[in-house]
Amino acid sequence: MEDRYAFLAEWFDQHASLLRRFLLFFYITDGSVEMYDLKNRKKYLKRTKCDSVNQEDLFVGNRLNIFSRQLHLVDYGDQFTANKLGSEKERTLALIKPDMVSKIGDILELINASKLMVTKAKMTKLTWSQAEDFYVEHQSKPFFSALVHFMSSGPVVAMELVGDKALSIWRELLGPADSAVALTEAPQSIRAQFGTDAIKNVAHGSDSIAVAARELEFFFPSTVGHGPSNTALFTDCTCCIIKPHAVSAGLTGKILNSISAAGFEISALGMFYLDRAKAEEFYEVYKGVVDEYPALITELCSGPCMALEIHGADAPRTFREFCGPPYPEIARLLRPNTLRALYGTDNVKTAVHCTDLPEDGILEVEFFFKILDR
Repeated sequence: MEDRYAFLAEWFDQHASLLRRFLLFFYITDGSVEMYDLKNRKKYLKRTKCDSVNQEDLFVGNRLNIFSRQLHLVDYGDQFTANKLGSEKERTLALIKPDMVSKIGDILELINASKLMVTKAKMTKLTWSQAEDFYVEHQSKPFFSALVHFMSSGPVVAMELVGDKALSIWRELLGPADSAVALTEAPQSIRAQFGTDAIKNVAHGSDSIAVAARELEFFFPSTVGHGPSNTALFTDCTCCIIKPHAVSAGLTGKILNSISAAGFEISALGMFYLDRAKAEEFYEVYKGVVDEYPALITELCSGPCMALEIHGADAPRTFREFCGPPYPEIARLLRPNTLRALYGTDNVKTAVHCTDLPEDGILEVEFFFKILDR
């Protein structure tokens, strides 16, 4: 029998308001997929090549876009798949500390270079009580009060990292907890490059698989609630979306660095997975106006995107200018230093979306940080 991977997958059918469950098969030889409807006990999708699914995307917890349906992989479908794909794949928390949020682009570049995937991300500001709860195991340590004070002093960015041996790779990337020790023992580490001391040491990394599970649940609950609130201000703002193709290509860090270097304030950040219905809702204003509308919808729901709130006076106009003309080829001719000129590839894969009309800035930010992030 031909080798294939099997996963239990769920898809929420909005039209029927039903959560549908499938067995999803991925054939290793040619990358084709097949789906079996568990409730109706019949084939739902015959074996078909699907360019949006790659072997590295196959892990429990991930979301795949298969012909405009967003499937959530909730478990392995057989022991062969669990043995082959589950032994090394790990999840860990990366928590960027308040004084290093401005370096998030650099840190994402290093994460991308280490072959780890960011599957969840959220900018938040911890209250004193939340910081105490998160660091409860350090409660008896002499540095506890200083740590809690620092961690609740400004925004942080929490991320779920997934990959083979993600826990040890992230901790090795960070280096020793004391930044001074990191300078001598691991000079290429993140803490050696950006850290100050044992508290202001750039970022936090989980100690073990069990701790990672608890810490990820703190920021990204799988059951009730949605964890600490996002940092969106909903005033004097505009929306930016780093599109799925750019996220997949590992350009998120570079784009965030370009935005920060141009002097723009990123006041909220989050990773989102849009299904086709949500993508159509967001892009509704372009329906019948932009020729690329159908392709734009397909692109926006093809994988995770990174949504940003850009805050500042006249942000919609100034940031739109910084993004450049809507078509990358034209942008490279007329305004070569704009985001679309630098990172876009064609009229659909333009790297970023930005709010076009000033009056829509708050509405687009609310779509992500109020409607979707509940």
